[in-house]
Amino acid sequence: MKNYTITVNGNVYDVTVEEKGGSSTASPVAAPKAAPKKATASAGAAGSVKIEAGAAGKVFKIAANVGASVKKGDTVVILEVMKMETPVVAPCDGTVASIDVTEGSQIEAGALLATLNEA
Repeated sequence: MKNYTITVNGNVYDVTVEEKGGSSTASPVAAPKAAPKKATASAGAAGSVKIEAGAAGKVFKIAANVGASVKKGDTVVILEVMKMETPVVAPCDGTVASIDVTEGSQIEAGALLATLNEA
């Protein structure tokens, strides 16, 4: 299975191509939930609440640091998805336990971005 980014008439599509019995099929934006690339800036232990990427893209900015207190809805990481900045927010109040990506890294949909310890 291979992942590609394809641009058609200025529109960018993330596709996964899987070879089945000699033919290839493509499914738009249906990237597999692969293990994240672990370029960790974490403080060791992961928290109990996982924050995962909703779509494949590039880590544009890390908005919260390990140990920071966040409220539900606060931005933790900003992804660049299809040339748009997309904030990934805290699902609950808590403390950032780990940041599991680095700025500029490419990530897949479902990749672990960070973890929180619930308040």
